[in-house]
Amino acid sequence: MGTPLEWISSGTSGEPGDGIASVFPTSDGDLLDAYSRAVISAADRVSPSVVNLEVRQPAGKGPVANPHSPQEARGHGSGFIFTPDGFILTNSHVVNGARGIEVALTDGRSFQADLVGDDPETDLAVVRIEAANLVAAPLGDSQALRVGQLVIAIGNPYNFQCTVTAGVVSALGRSLRSRSGRLISNVIQTDAALNPGNSGGPLVTAQGRVVGVNTAIILPAQGICFAIAVNTAKYVAARLIKDGKMRRSFIGVAGQDVSLARRIVRLHGLQAEGGVLVVSIEPQSPAEMAGLFDGDVIVDYDDHPVGGIDVLHQLLTEEKVGVRGTLTVIRRGEKKTLQIVPEESKAG
Repeated sequence: MGTPLEWISSGTSGEPGDGIASVFPTSDGDLLDAYSRAVISAADRVSPSVVNLEVRQPAGKGPVANPHSPQEARGHGSGFIFTPDGFILTNSHVVNGARGIEVALTDGRSFQADLVGDDPETDLAVVRIEAANLVAAPLGDSQALRVGQLVIAIGNPYNFQCTVTAGVVSALGRSLRSRSGRLISNVIQTDAALNPGNSGGPLVTAQGRVVGVNTAIILPAQGICFAIAVNTAKYVAARLIKDGKMRRSFIGVAGQDVSLARRIVRLHGLQAEGGVLVVSIEPQSPAEMAGLFDGDVIVDYDDHPVGGIDVLHQLLTEEKVGVRGTLTVIRRGEKKTLQIVPEESKAG
């Protein structure tokens, strides 16, 4: 049995001077003040974009019908406005199957929202409200994150409005199994405290830019929390807005971004300096049938450089289903070419 996973649904400057004193605060008090200012500034910038979602869903049906049981259940989650015209990012598990969604803004206004689309495979969803004077949260670049970097989580745990917690990026490139059963790659691990109701809220940098969508915690561990990288969220949200759902093909690997040694890049004439390290392979998947192994680094798919997992996801479109393609990998320093036939994603 593995550890239980809980999907949580419901630049400062010193004083003028020379040397170290001009770069770092001069005392513990200065350090704490600088930290506080960073958190306050980020929260002030992003909090007006954070929303509380009250979701009405069909009540679970037991083995014996009870005419007096409630016909629907209510849950709570978080989200954030990412466009001025009312598009809101949240988690799929917050709104999937919803009969109704009510969005409460920090200024006290409430609106009924429409579900634009949701993608259980990445646990992301987009809803929309019709409202004026909305504040959109600025989106950052999750690829630029570094382990140890300060991050701030904002959400509505246990329906406490706009709660702010802070921590650091604990690890990058994690894989997390979604409720659909698919492994979500390139997940951010943080120790910024999350609780039920934080789902869908933003994870932001000290500069107030969203770098992740808070999604899950590990129980009974403390300080092990996860967020979907915003670079993944940008791509998924664009497809949901355009098509209402994600259509994709599937090869059956879990991977993470890695950098390649420069000598490998030069030796094989690669077009990107990174690739996707294969962490695990699903049994009987196209990847297994193609002869892919754990430890291979995918660097090209059908003459398209694969510099990271997001690029590979973007290449695995619905047009690739059943179509034989060429996968180029680096295996123990050697370049190998494999033939692969993607299948249709079961959750797509």
